Amino acid sequence: MPDFPKNNGNGGPSKSGSPFKFNLWWMYAIVLVFIAGIFWFDTNSVTRKVSYSDFERYVEQDRGITKIVVFTDKRTVEGFLTDSLAQAIFAGSNYKKGQGVEAKVEATIPSADKLSDEIDRWRSTGAFSGDVEYEQSSPISGVIWSLLPFVLFFGVWFYLMKRMSGGGNAGGGGGIFSVGKSKAMLFDKNNSNKVTFRDVAGLSEAKTEIEEIVEFLKNPKRYTNLGGKIPKGALLVGPPGTGKTLLAKAVAGEADVPFFSMSGSDFVEMFVGVGASRVRDLFRQAKEKAPCIVFIDEIDAVGRARGKNAGMGANDERENTLNQLLTEMDGFGTNSGVIILAATNRADILDKALMRAGRFDRQIYVDLPDLPDRIEIFKVHLRKIKTAPDLDVDMLARQTPGFSGADIANVCNEAALIAARHNKDSVSAADFNAAVDRIIGGLEKRNKIFTVEEKRAIAVHEAGHATVSWHLRYGNPLVKVTIVPRGKALGAAWYMPEEHQITPSQVILDNICSLLGGRAAEELFLGQISTGAANDLERVTKQAYAMVVYYGMSDRLPNLSYYDSTGQNSMFTNPYSDERARIIDEEVSRIITEQYARAKEILTEHMDGHHELADTLIKREVIYTEDVKRIFGPRKWTSRTDELFGARELPAAASDRDGGEPVPPPIDDDEPAAAPEGEGNEEKA
Repeated sequence: MPDFPKNNGNGGPSKSGSPFKFNLWWMYAIVLVFIAGIFWFDTNSVTRKVSYSDFERYVEQDRGITKIVVFTDKRTVEGFLTDSLAQAIFAGSNYKKGQGVEAKVEATIPSADKLSDEIDRWRSTGAFSGDVEYEQSSPISGVIWSLLPFVLFFGVWFYLMKRMSGGGNAGGGGGIFSVGKSKAMLFDKNNSNKVTFRDVAGLSEAKTEIEEIVEFLKNPKRYTNLGGKIPKGALLVGPPGTGKTLLAKAVAGEADVPFFSMSGSDFVEMFVGVGASRVRDLFRQAKEKAPCIVFIDEIDAVGRARGKNAGMGANDERENTLNQLLTEMDGFGTNSGVIILAATNRADILDKALMRAGRFDRQIYVDLPDLPDRIEIFKVHLRKIKTAPDLDVDMLARQTPGFSGADIANVCNEAALIAARHNKDSVSAADFNAAVDRIIGGLEKRNKIFTVEEKRAIAVHEAGHATVSWHLRYGNPLVKVTIVPRGKALGAAWYMPEEHQITPSQVILDNICSLLGGRAAEELFLGQISTGAANDLERVTKQAYAMVVYYGMSDRLPNLSYYDSTGQNSMFTNPYSDERARIIDEEVSRIITEQYARAKEILTEHMDGHHELADTLIKREVIYTEDVKRIFGPRKWTSRTDELFGARELPAAASDRDGGEPVPPPIDDDEPAAAPEGEGNEEKA
């Protein structure tokens, strides 16, 4: 998806095709050229100043001068030396014969006329037979070479000072002299890669609220004529990946007003007072461009409730920043025409003063998409993917309950990569099934080595899950069972998950019974239990405690809930007595024991079918719905999803999820044993 433009260091987005800017690399190049020039002149010629009498001796006695250059304006003469004389004069220096280094001596002449007469005499005696050149030295070049080091020094100093003051293309809001300046990016509405509401699928309720804010800015009189006021702020709340930031990008793409975007962490700095200064600068810029929108992503970084855990390291700088933010949003000097959008997935820790009306008038919950929303999200992400003509988008959406928009985007991308890896012309349903397997369950591990006994234990465990769930009224429809290791799981039973708006107690009990089917099969048919049910037992215990403690689904503790949604309960105290805690433990134990006995009863009744299922798993490693249906016959019940959206043939893979909540891949102990329910793949053995 397109993103906001990059910050150019001055609070605005960078623009492609901008004119050339001088930067530090060019300064480095100039310095290197200067050093190379000095090195070149220093290593390609060596000069020593001598007296005029020595110069005469080098010509007449040593006959070691090959060329004479006379500088008339400086009344100096240079003599180029032969190699033998140069080695004698420059012994121990960087002059070496045969390396192209010219050796010279320089002397001050008493008068030009005397030197001319001397040259004629040297020629007549044969002491000198070389060329004589008369030149005038350039004072300008000398001045340039003498001033160049100072020019370079002041140039580097000026550039560094400019960076520290936030100028140039330093990016990120400048240097130490602009540390208190806002780092907000100003969104350019003419950006060709902008996101619009057309790119935001699903989220119909949240999108309606956001679209109304944009309409407020486009046509304010429509609302103000009736006495209404433009909302001052809207807070987007929801799990990660559900599209909160995407909605903000769509607002930036749709609104015809300036749009500032920054993260809550951009306010926080190690220097005291910097965060408050950045808040003031942000709202100063916003008021200058009002009406406008300011978007603060991950506002919980700066909006955490004040005063909590004061003895455990309270952050005065963060609280000062929050106080300034509260003042700017709705203080004595109220801002007009500035709408604040913010996003967070941790609304429970935000300060109550930040959440009140007048600062955030609207709290928009962006939830995980349900089935119709997932269909629309898939259609958006499939626009740029070349899919097979028979791809069933509805079935893809049914396979991914609990997936966020970001998860669906990842599935589409992974499917395209899998299809390309196999040199396909289009992306098929099998590629999407493999993508779901890969993302949730992990990579296949067919190179794992098992003994015959270990493989049998895994097959018995997974067949136990499949047998029990097939004979439960509210068991999720089975898709496939596999004993191919994937991720941390040694085997998996896959289901077509049911999405419930409300969850009756019997649904939870059936789910607990299904999870205990693997452990019950081990005890009944292997005569011993293993560590393979570790994740099963963890999930079972959590669900049983939820029934008793949160949902009041207990005969001994009916209609009581000890869940505190406000988070006021301390980690060191319980909202119930020790006697009540004992009753809770007894009720949890009773629920699990009853469902375990129920699972063993189902397995005993359908023992032959379980054994046939386990033998088929050992032989083929992967079995599908048709194999289970052939062994046990059709299920007696219609799934909830089929009732709502019509019965369809189950696909080759799906995820093991319940109630629309994501379930992580199963975790196995290091010991080779049957794994709990988890994920598998769509490929046959």
